[in-house]
Amino acid sequence: MTNGSLRIVSLIPGGTEIVAALGLTNAIVGRSHECDYPPEIQDRPVCTQARINSNSPSGEIHDKVNNLLQSALSIYQIKTDVLEKLQPTHIVTQDQCDVCAVSLKEVEEAVATLTNKSSQIISLQPNILQDVWEDIQRVANVFGVDSRQVIENLEARVKIVDQKTQGLSQTEHLPTVACIEWTDPLMVAANWIPELVTLAGGQSLLSVKGQPSTPLKWETLFSSDPDIIVFMPCGFDLNRTRQEAQLLSQRPEWQELHAVKSGRVYITDGNAYFNRPGPRLVDSLEILAEILHPEIFQYGYKQKAWELL
Repeated sequence: MTNGSLRIVSLIPGGTEIVAALGLTNAIVGRSHECDYPPEIQDRPVCTQARINSNSPSGEIHDKVNNLLQSALSIYQIKTDVLEKLQPTHIVTQDQCDVCAVSLKEVEEAVATLTNKSSQIISLQPNILQDVWEDIQRVANVFGVDSRQVIENLEARVKIVDQKTQGLSQTEHLPTVACIEWTDPLMVAANWIPELVTLAGGQSLLSVKGQPSTPLKWETLFSSDPDIIVFMPCGFDLNRTRQEAQLLSQRPEWQELHAVKSGRVYITDGNAYFNRPGPRLVDSLEILAEILHPEIFQYGYKQKAWELL
C-alpha cells in the first residue's frame, strides 16, 4: 500500500505521536478527542468522546470511571458515524489501560459495524521503554517505513542522561522519588515511570517497573518520606496539576514531609509527557533529569513542562 492510499485513524495520543514521528502525519485522517500533538493533527476529525467530565474533582472522576468499568461500559465512546465517513485503512489503538483510551474490544466492535470491515487494527501495549521502541518498530513495519533513525535518536538521548547520572551513586546519595499519578485516591505512577526515575538518577519509591499503577495509603507515603515528590496526574496539564497538588498540600501532615520542608515538590504536565507512551517519554526522562539533578541538566523544560510547587 502506498503512503498516498493510507488512511490512518489513531485513537491513542501516544500512537498518534508514533505515527507522526515516522513521517506519516499526512496519512492521519482521524484522531481521538485527546490526540493533540503534533499540533498539525488538531484539525483532523475527532472519532471518540468521553462519557465523563474531566473537569470534575479527581475523586468524582475516579468514582465515575469505576462505575462505568463495573457496568462493563467503556469510559469513551467511538463515533462510528465519523469512522464510517473516514473509511480508515488502519486504526491505531491500545490494550494497556481502560482508563487511558478506548478499549481494544470497543474498537473491534466498531470496525465490525463499518461498511468496509477491512480496517487493520494495530494495538499497542507498552509497559516499559523497550516496549515503546518495539511499538515504534511494529508500526513502522506495518506501514513499510524505516524506523531506525527515529529509534536511534531516542535511544541516544536516553543514553546521554543515563551516562551523566551513572557515576552519581558512587559519589552521593541518590534522591528517593515519589511520582504521584492521581490524588484522590492517592496513586503512584508505575509502568515506565520507575525506569525513567532510575535513568534520571533517582530511586523510585512505592512502585514497580512494568507493573500497573496502584492505590496507596496516605500513611505509606508519609512513612516512606521521599526526598522529592513529582506530581504527574494522568490527563492533567500544568494548571490542573497545580490545583490538585494544592488541594493535597492542605493536609495537616503535608508540612512534615521531607520533600516539602526542603522545597522539592514539583508539578509537571503529565498529560503531554509522562502519561503518553510514545516518543515524548524521552522528553519526560529529560524533564525528570532536570528536576532531580539541576546541577547537571538544563534542557529548558522548566516553566513549560514542569515547575516548583
